[in-house]
Amino acid sequence: MAYTRVHRLFKVVTLIQSRPDWTAKSLADECGVDERTIFRDLKELEGVGVPITFDPNTNGYRIRGDFFLPPLQLATDEALALALLCEHIGEQQQIAYLQPAWRALSKIQNQLPASVREEIQTLGRNILIRTAQAVPPDESADVFHRVTLAISQRRSLICRYESIDGSASTEDFDFEPYTLFFSVRAWYAIGFHSGRNALRCLKLNRFTRISTTQRPYDIPPEFSLEAYLGNAWRMIRGEEDHEVTLEFTPTFAQTVSDTRWHHTQQVEFRDDGAAVFRCRVSGFDEIAWWILSHGPNCRVVSPPKLQAKIVELAKKTAALYV
Repeated sequence: MAYTRVHRLFKVVTLIQSRPDWTAKSLADECGVDERTIFRDLKELEGVGVPITFDPNTNGYRIRGDFFLPPLQLATDEALALALLCEHIGEQQQIAYLQPAWRALSKIQNQLPASVREEIQTLGRNILIRTAQAVPPDESADVFHRVTLAISQRRSLICRYESIDGSASTEDFDFEPYTLFFSVRAWYAIGFHSGRNALRCLKLNRFTRISTTQRPYDIPPEFSLEAYLGNAWRMIRGEEDHEVTLEFTPTFAQTVSDTRWHHTQQVEFRDDGAAVFRCRVSGFDEIAWWILSHGPNCRVVSPPKLQAKIVELAKKTAALYV
């Protein structure tokens, strides 16, 4: 079976275990398939021993209460990877709202052999994961919950939003979230903004008001995060793409080449140890600040518009110290 189908089968089991009134139609709607597919899934689950029955009292499917999925058989390296990610990233909230993953891990760990648990604890004490400091999780927990609920139930939101300059808007707008994604330090929601009549990427901690409506909406089947971001340096996509060529001094060349900064990047080393960095990027705003972060160790070769932007920003920065 393909991964997507395995994922759906597990989802059907967990949904039915969550409450007893799931019908074939409601399961189909939740899983994004037709009822015939759900009937095939139910038959296949019964065939592998999952005790699913139809309860006429609730008019829905039920799984016998004493049924549990078999424990996972994890190798030590698999269990260690989960432990590190969940404990360092989830429990410590380096990425907000992933603490439930840590709680889930504690349940998995209880099913592991004692020898594996001991090895994980020993190795874990000598490995540390530290990401960039993110927005405090409590700051926008309600927004995160409402956006995830809206995506799950396909119900639009009424929102207000603080602009990038810190001024709070007094105008409400409808927002239809398509996806959530975490980028470096914070969570963002991408969706249709009625006030702009276009797709927008909104930072969760800048919402000043958010409430759920009963108005349904659809996520276009052709939408994808990758297509929306395009060749943006990180997450802000400009109006057009540009071929960018940068030159890094020998002291920074190896450091720059060690990291995958952009999916289009190509790095070539010159005989003198310097590096030529090329990429195709949409917009200059984000890459300009990345270039400036390298100071005199990075020079823009082309295009001229980016050269001019760097010169302008560098002069403004230098003027602060005159």
